[in-house]
Order: sequence, then C-alpha cells, then structure tokens
Amino acid sequence: MQYPLISEYVRAIQDANSNLDKLAHLEPVLDDHGEPYRSSGAFAVVFKMKDEQTGKCYALKCFTEEQEGRAEAYCQIADELEFVDSSYITSVKYLDKEIFVDSSCEEDEFPVLLMDWIDGETMETYIAENYQDNYGMAMLCYRFCKMAAWLRSQPFAHGDIKPDNIMVRPDGNLTLVDYDGMFVPAMKGQKSPTIGTKDFSHPLRTIDDFDETIDDFALASIALSLKVISLKPSLFDEYGAADRLLFSADDYCDLSKSKVMAALLEQMNNEELTTLLSMFLLANAKKNLALCSFRLFVGKKPENKIELLSTEVTNEELSTAVRDDFRCLYSRDGRKLINAGRCCGKYIIKSGTMIICNRAFEHTQFWSVFLPESLTMIGECAFNGVPLKSIVIPSNVVYIGKDAFNRCKSLSSIVISNSVVGIENGAFRYCCSLEEIILPNKIKFITKSVFSGCRSLRRIMIPDGVLSIDDFAFAECNSLANINIPASVTGLGNGVFRRCSSLESIAVPSGVRLMTGNPFAGWNGQLQFLSSNFVYEDGVLYNKNKTKIISFRKRVKKYVIPECVTCIGDGAFMYCNILSSVIISEGVICIGANAFCGCNSLSSIVIPESVVKIGAGAFRRCWALQSIDILGEIDRIDNGTFSGCSSLKNVVIPNSVKYIGINAFWGCNSLSKVVIPENVTSIGDFAFSNCGSLSGINIPDSVTSVGGCAFMSCWSLPSSKEEEIISRFGERAMKETFD
Repeated sequence: MQYPLISEYVRAIQDANSNLDKLAHLEPVLDDHGEPYRSSGAFAVVFKMKDEQTGKCYALKCFTEEQEGRAEAYCQIADELEFVDSSYITSVKYLDKEIFVDSSCEEDEFPVLLMDWIDGETMETYIAENYQDNYGMAMLCYRFCKMAAWLRSQPFAHGDIKPDNIMVRPDGNLTLVDYDGMFVPAMKGQKSPTIGTKDFSHPLRTIDDFDETIDDFALASIALSLKVISLKPSLFDEYGAADRLLFSADDYCDLSKSKVMAALLEQMNNEELTTLLSMFLLANAKKNLALCSFRLFVGKKPENKIELLSTEVTNEELSTAVRDDFRCLYSRDGRKLINAGRCCGKYIIKSGTMIICNRAFEHTQFWSVFLPESLTMIGECAFNGVPLKSIVIPSNVVYIGKDAFNRCKSLSSIVISNSVVGIENGAFRYCCSLEEIILPNKIKFITKSVFSGCRSLRRIMIPDGVLSIDDFAFAECNSLANINIPASVTGLGNGVFRRCSSLESIAVPSGVRLMTGNPFAGWNGQLQFLSSNFVYEDGVLYNKNKTKIISFRKRVKKYVIPECVTCIGDGAFMYCNILSSVIISEGVICIGANAFCGCNSLSSIVIPESVVKIGAGAFRRCWALQSIDILGEIDRIDNGTFSGCSSLKNVVIPNSVKYIGINAFWGCNSLSKVVIPENVTSIGDFAFSNCGSLSGINIPDSVTSVGGCAFMSCWSLPSSKEEEIISRFGERAMKETFD
C-alpha cells in the first residue's frame, strides 16, 4: 500500500474536521508559524491534536510507509494496554481508514494511531542538556531502573528501548512511546517486526527473538550507561553521540576491546555500578536477564547535595516574610530574598540567602549589590532595569534566570562563576555598557537573546563544550570585533549575529549541522564555512541538497532564485537593502517568516503558483514595495506579512485565503482599496490599522470575527463604512476599546 507524503498529511490535518471520521472532534494544535505542530520519523508523522471540549491533547500518528501486519499488531497491542494503569505507558487506539487525504495514492483513506499526548522531552534531549548535572543524571538512572523493574514485571515488552523512545515528563517521570516493535502475549510464536536499534540491541538479536525478554539487554545497557555518566560526565563527552549513550554496536561484539568498558572499570568503587555491570554482562552473555531481573534491583534514591529552591514566591512565604533594616523582604527562614523594596545606593544581601526571587530588585535604584557565597539561584527579571555598575556572581550559583540583568544599562563589569550551568533567555539583554564577558566552562547552551543589544560588548569568550547558540544571542552587538565559535557547536539559531557591524569574519565549524533561520541577517562580514552539512557558494548559503536558501549575502540589485530551490528560509533575504528585484522561480513551495523583511529597495514581486505558504512578517518593512501578485493558493495572510509596507498600493488577496493575521497590513499608508475574498472567516488584531489612505474595503458575510483595532486610524474610510464595521463587529474593531 502506498502512503501519502508528510506535506499531504499536513494539508489534511489543517482541515481535520472535514478529513477525520471518528476523530472529527479533534483540532490540530498550531506552532508559532500557524502550522500543525508535528514531529516525523522514518515511518510516520505525529500531529498534536486537542479535544476543544475537554482540553485534552492527543498524539495522532499517520503512517508514511507500509509495515506488514501493522493493523493486526496494533489491535492486539491496544487490547493488551487497555487496562494497564501506569504512567510508564500510554493507551493506543488503531483506527483503519480514519483520515481522508487528497494525494496521488490509489487509496484516499488511511489508518491512524491515536495516543495520549505526553508533555516533556525525549530522554535523548534531556541527557544532552543535563549530562553534567550529577544529581540530575543519578535521579534519571534511578527513575529508569524503576521503570525497567515495572516493565519486566509485565507480560509484554516494548521491543525498541532507546532514549529517543522514552519521554521525560516535566515532573521527571518517564513514559515509553513508539510501540511499533512491541510484543504482547497474543503475538507469541510470531516474528519480530524489528531487531531494535543496533546501539542498544544485543548483537545476536534476530527477528526470531520475540517474547517478554527482548528489552532486557537494552535496559541493562542504558541503566549502566546512565549510572556511569552520573559518576563521570566527561565519559559522555568522550564516547557519547547524538543517537546513543556510551556503548556502540561494536562495543557489544567484543567487550574486551571496548574503550568504554575499560573506562567504566575505573569507576568500580561504586556499589550500584558494580551491580548494574554484573546485570549488563549477564545480559550480554545470555541476550536476556532470565536469571537476574530488574525486579531485584532499583537502587537507592540519590540525595541532592545542593537544594534548589523555587525562584517563585508562595502565598505562605509572603504571609510570613520579614523585613530587614533596609525594608528588604526575606522569607522567614532567610533563604529567599523576596523583594528589595524601593531603597537605593549600596546593599549587602544577608549571608545564608540561597535564592534571589523573580523581580526582587526590578526597577530599584541600587547601583551596588553584594551577593553572598550561599547564593545558588538568581530569578527571572531579578535585577531588570537596575543601575548596577558591576556584579560578581559567587561560586555556588548554578542558575541565572530569564532577563535577570535585562536593561542594566550601567553594568560594565560582571564576573560569572564557573559553577553556573544555566543562563536563561535574555539574561544580559540591553546591558549597553558591558564590554567583556567570560562564560563559565559548564555552559552548554547560549540561550535566546542572552546578549542581544549589548552594543558596547567587544569581546566574549565562548568555552569549548558549548553545543548551540540560540536565536538572536548576539544580535545588535555592534561593537563585537571578533568571535570564536568552538568546534563543539552543532547548532546556530536565527539572527545570532544580526547587525554585528564591527564583526569582520565568522568561521562556522565543521560540526554545525542545524540552522534555524538565518544566523547572519544584516551582517556583511567575511563568512568561512567549514561544515559539509551546508553549501556556501557565490555569497548564498543553502542546505546540503540546495533546496533551501538559508542566507542570501550577495551585494546585488537583481537576483533570480535557482530552479533547484523549493524553500526560502526564515529571514533568508532579511535586510538586503540593495536588492530591488527578485524573481521567484516556479517550484518554490514556501517563503519563510521574515524572509524579505527590511528589503527596503524591493519595489515589486510576483509569487508563483507553486507557493502554498508565506510566513509571518515575510515582507515586513519593505518600504519601497508598491505591488505584489500572489498567484498561489495560500490559505492565510500571516501575522505582519506586509506590516510597514508604506508604499504598497496594490495587493490581490487570493480567493483561497481564509485568515488575515494580526498586523497583516499595519501601516500600509498607500493602500487605497482592498478586496477581501469570500472564503475569509477571520481578520486579526490591527490587521489594517494605520492604513490612512484606505478608502474602500468590502468585508464579505463569511467574516465572522474581526480583531481589536483592525481598522484603527483608517482616516479615509467613509463614515458609512465605519458604521457598517461597528454594527457588525463592535467599536473595538475601529479603536482601542478592549474589555
């Protein structure tokens, strides 16, 4: 049987009410770009769906490839799990011919698998982010062993145990997902549909191995690896990889030659490690743990040596709080500084304080604050807008919260202790006087906008071991003269170096394999690309197969997009001020968010029939843009798509459009007439606000919802049209009269 493409499933899910049968009550949950939230694997794509009546979320799995016996297997699995009451597993329901998909396949109705949606992240992701946290990894090992003990007490087996198939919930508990290889008693005597993932499976496992013991080897290997990493995180740096822990398939074939095993044996002074090693060796020799089960071993719950309190303030803490001589508010036990009051000048935080709570010093006038050695956490917006001149982060601090020092415009010096493992989004955003910073060695992620707007920042030391640099991390750091991206970095976010005008060159290391958006928007320095995961030629950065433009850096007035390109990425042409003409080739399917934002010489553009999606802010602030022809069947004018296009006179909204987003045409001062198609049902907040020349607009009966200020400051609209709008949608559509 042939199955639809992922893009075909996406279109079907967008109109779920019409295309689903028994599940027609479910609606897709949308991502930040207004697309159905989804993840995909080798054989299927999974959509996040929501029951609007109950608020409960589900995972809807749609298959992209055939698997023999899938329908019968999942019916048997569903029967077995129906009465299993455990957070370690989720219910499944197989529905044949449930979703209608308009595709090139011979069939038009296809099966789906319905499961409970599990919030959290995969254990693979969790380990990558937390492997240096000894206590966190020890707790993960403990919880994994508890789950393993439970699983081995059941008459069924998962069949493909690996970190990517285990979800870590927000509370730390674990749940198994992806049951394609599951064994249940009704399948006894059958062949296994999988032999598992090679780096977690016994080297001699075959499809004939198919009973309740098939998870044993993977359980033993993962438990042992987690315990080792909790004791010595550096081993994960040395032997770990994106799709495995410590051991590889080669290690299993001959443990006597395994470097991992040799390194592991050096840690044998730990009792639990010794027990787990014995179980692993037994499983390696026998393929299972028939003689020694996880039911006999869970281990002791680890003790947290550093107590991490919440940076939030409870009502109880507030009601029992006490003030010091400076009117600063502390929790009764003295461990939390809740609020610094409205004092100014110099302040010494009490010794014994462990937490500076969220917004504790926000907008106070302290120019000097001394932090005690007892401090472990600095909360969200803790010093937001405070005129601090310098600060020293003491040696026990492990966490600096979101926007903690945001807009500390006088802050010129900061020393961050190497104890810090997490610095949240925007922690030092708009610290305009900060000239130099050395990041702690334990930092693995440079977070979103963490140093954006630090216009005096000249030098920053990024330690080896950093894995990713997130969106806008150094945006608008226009004094930054040079930067060294360590070889450990694997990902660069959107706008990381946006408008870093003093930065002469950037060398992208060979390990970078992921880019979200355009890291180099508005930057014209010399780019050296060492990564083979992308193609950089003639000033244009593409993905590996050249189907997507990531960053356009040519200094030209006219450009024809190559025929091989199917996607213009987020921010790809952003701030290309010289560019006056772009020809988008037939074959381009999507134009990303902010793709042409700030291209203020672009005067006209034709979007071909092949384009089915235009992202939010795609042509925002294209001041010279006078006309645009949209020939494709797009279903929405997204948020801010033409916002600030002050010269735009003509735009034809396609009949296929159903939604006009927030700020879609805000500030289009030259736009005089708009025809809204009959299919449009909703117009967002401020959609046509500040369109001062707009004198004619029809709003068809299909429109049932108009957002606040949608037509505010449309001075040229005749009074009769204003009255019509107010009559249908209320005064809030014309002016700020929000409830």
